[in-house]
Amino acid sequence: MSGLDLVEDAFRVGSTALSLLRPRDAEALLDEDAFADDEFLPYWAELWPAGLALARALPSPLDGVRVVELGCGLGVPALVAAARSAHVTATDWASEAIELLRVNAARNGLTVEASVVDWRDLDGDFDLALAADVLYEHRNVEPLLAALPRLAPEALVALAGRPYEADFLRRVDAEPVAERVVRIRRT
Repeated sequence: MSGLDLVEDAFRVGSTALSLLRPRDAEALLDEDAFADDEFLPYWAELWPAGLALARALPSPLDGVRVVELGCGLGVPALVAAARSAHVTATDWASEAIELLRVNAARNGLTVEASVVDWRDLDGDFDLALAADVLYEHRNVEPLLAALPRLAPEALVALAGRPYEADFLRRVDAEPVAERVVRIRRT
């Protein structure tokens, strides 16, 4: 984390108070070489509204529920789930995101298993899958459709109004649970 210019945000999600370190300027993290290799952009470094919406939509308590967050970025939903007593695994393909999530979990006294994983390749047995604003590129639609039922019987997906979300929603049986958040159950 050395070299990152971090700022601290303190906020509440329901009764959960969090202190979150995040990069001051996500655009400062742009790397042309990383973009040339799999079009990598530092999406992880933003505190996206969809992530906050997903965190707010989480049930409470989550005692013992096995939760996985796909493409966690700063991991606000993962942190809130951990604060609500879930067993949380958070994944992202950006190692910096995972490092910072580990720091933020420790700063908040929370336990989160955080791993650098491309969720297209993720396996596991979870009770609930979470995904916030991961449909920013069309190439993410098919892998998300495949991953959600493979990983958990239920998923909460937070939307951001991106063009590729409509294709995804046409292909699942989604139930709105909160503004910007839908529930999908494995059939």
